[in-house]
Amino acid sequence: MTRLPQWADVVLVPLISLLMAGIISALVVLAIGGSPSEVLGTMVTGAVGSSYAWGYTLYYATSFIFTGLAVTVAFHASLFNIGGEGQAQLGGLGVALVCLALPWPHWTLALPAAMLGAAAFGAAWAAIPAWLQARRGSHIVITTIMFNYIGAALIIHLLVNVLRPAGQMDPATARFPAGTDLPTLHEIPGLSLLFDKQVPANVTFFVALVACVLVWILLWRTRLGYQIRAFGRSEPAATYAGISAFKVTMLAMLISGALAGLMSINNVMGESGRLLQNSSEGAGFIGIAVALMGRNHPLGVFLAAILFGFLYQGGAELGLWTTIPIELRIVVQGLVILFTGALDHMVRMMLGVFFRPRRTAVVPA
Repeated sequence: MTRLPQWADVVLVPLISLLMAGIISALVVLAIGGSPSEVLGTMVTGAVGSSYAWGYTLYYATSFIFTGLAVTVAFHASLFNIGGEGQAQLGGLGVALVCLALPWPHWTLALPAAMLGAAAFGAAWAAIPAWLQARRGSHIVITTIMFNYIGAALIIHLLVNVLRPAGQMDPATARFPAGTDLPTLHEIPGLSLLFDKQVPANVTFFVALVACVLVWILLWRTRLGYQIRAFGRSEPAATYAGISAFKVTMLAMLISGALAGLMSINNVMGESGRLLQNSSEGAGFIGIAVALMGRNHPLGVFLAAILFGFLYQGGAELGLWTTIPIELRIVVQGLVILFTGALDHMVRMMLGVFFRPRRTAVVPA
């Protein structure tokens, strides 16, 4: 297959994949008797048509940035971490324990502590599959999938039997102290001019942006990042060069799990104010698509997370204002995943025809 220029690989392939997903989505809408223009208009208005809509889009995108970065770090070490969902839920447990441990006087003190708790619990949940891969040869895909279900069952048990306050019916922790409330974008000086209503997007969005920069520095400006990428390209060559397979596997998965766990400061601490069932809301799985579409680069992850935030919020608006079922957003997300992941090779082959080097005629002497 013809090797594409870097700009075409980074820009053209995702755009064409997205366009093809949009065309197929339009055909699906027509098949169920809907209007593609009505669907598109509702999604655009509901996701980016106002500051209130943008607030929800950025709220969802924040979670997707963390889980997309989690998949990215592991992927560069040739580890397919599908356990972001469970790691995010365990990260939420870490946030809850930290927030309930003390009567925090201000969010600036509670946030760093909650971040440490989220990262530690997420990393710990990723460490077990990592050790099984590095020492026992267990496939990381299988073990991380299994740990999603184990993590969900553990959270339900703790919420029902351990952390639920006496007399409370719903399986959830007590509400966090008022000092743990994170300011929303509406409450931040300067941004209140843009976000004139209360929105769920909060300061965690800026933490996610910092995480993008730090992951870029880690992967492309540090010795450990070089070892992770070298190991991911060729494990035998990296081992021959003296890179420890055990060290890279463990560290890459610990960082990946920590990033997935950090997602919970957005929804558990920033939005719900307590730990609920299924606090990750599927963001762990969407992070896989975000990383694939973002070409496993922090900048691409950020842009893809905004797109999926748009799809998530816009899809919710479909269920409110049209007869189109809200499940259509799942169809669109699935098509985006299909074309950016499974059919990525097909798109590259199509573009390869246009970037095939021309043969120069040989003139006989």
